[in-house]
Amino acid sequence: MATAAHTLGQAGEDAAAAYLNSLGYELVQRSYRYRRAEVDLVVRQGTTLLVFVEVKARSSSQFGYPETFVTARKQQLFRLAAEQLQEELNWTGDIRFDILAVMPSTTGFRIEHFEDAFY
Repeated sequence: MATAAHTLGQAGEDAAAAYLNSLGYELVQRSYRYRRAEVDLVVRQGTTLLVFVEVKARSSSQFGYPETFVTARKQQLFRLAAEQLQEELNWTGDIRFDILAVMPSTTGFRIEHFEDAFY
């Protein structure tokens, strides 16, 4: 049975994917896993940029803003997965790491997009 946090996470990821799509990004992969690392969304902008996206959904900012939950360890695992996927795709273009902070609002979700959030 799905927990409330899992349900929120899935809904937040769906909202994030729709948001990026509305900006013209093309979804390449969702929930990409490599060893212990997972990348929520991998999107492409044109033919030159591959973006690895961490979606952080929280029900409120009571315990901190969603984007602050991306730890150094998470970033390290994220980079590892990104390297592997670049190899699998034979990607030679630029890459970027983004964070999408997602919180419920009266109209659905409020999404904050942090481009180039870390390296």
